[in-house]
Amino acid sequence: QVQLVESGGGLVQAGGSLRLSCAASGRTFSLYTLGWFRQAPGKEREFVAAISRSGGSTYHADSVKGRFTISRDNAKNTVYLQMNSLKSEDTAVYYCAARNDVRSLRTREYDYWGQGTQVTVSS
Repeated sequence: QVQLVESGGGLVQAGGSLRLSCAASGRTFSLYTLGWFRQAPGKEREFVAAISRSGGSTYHADSVKGRFTISRDNAKNTVYLQMNSLKSEDTAVYYCAARNDVRSLRTREYDYWGQGTQVTVSS
């Protein structure tokens, strides 16, 4: 089992940048595929990005491709989401998630979730 804690959210102006972090507990962090999701008020949860166990493969949703980058540091048990060129429509609670399998990065099913961190982009 893994526990996830997100940080790095906040208020930023449109066009600005933020980097989210998600720290995980446990010794087997490198065995987990990791993902970022977001949920805006009144909307369904939306997939943002995923990264393979080694970090060698990533997949980003079309809505964030070219602006957001997922990465991980297995030595630090941490996954990151670098967000650039932020837009007001990026405002949401961002969640990191983990699953212990090697299914496609496009898979939206995850087993473990963090509590979320709020990102607010002002226009």
